[in-house]
Amino acid sequence: MILQKFKQTIKLELLIYMSMLLLLTIVMHSDILSDPSARFQFMYEKGNYSHPFLYTFIIYTILFIIRKTLDFIIGLFETKIP
Repeated sequence: MILQKFKQTIKLELLIYMSMLLLLTIVMHSDILSDPSARFQFMYEKGNYSHPFLYTFIIYTILFIIRKTLDFIIGLFETKIP
């Protein structure tokens, strides 16, 4: 039961992370939609493969902290019925 919930949570968080990665990539580098091979060639020449993952991880972490803080605050005000 706990393992199944853990797997489901990991899948959800990976989906959120990958969606953010895709969204940020399109927003920051809109030329990837018109000519992806040129964008990948430019990344190869510069050698900056990790920056999209790093920026996404930073934004994901900030949003994760905000989400968990709000969950905690909302949890304080929820009434628990036995």
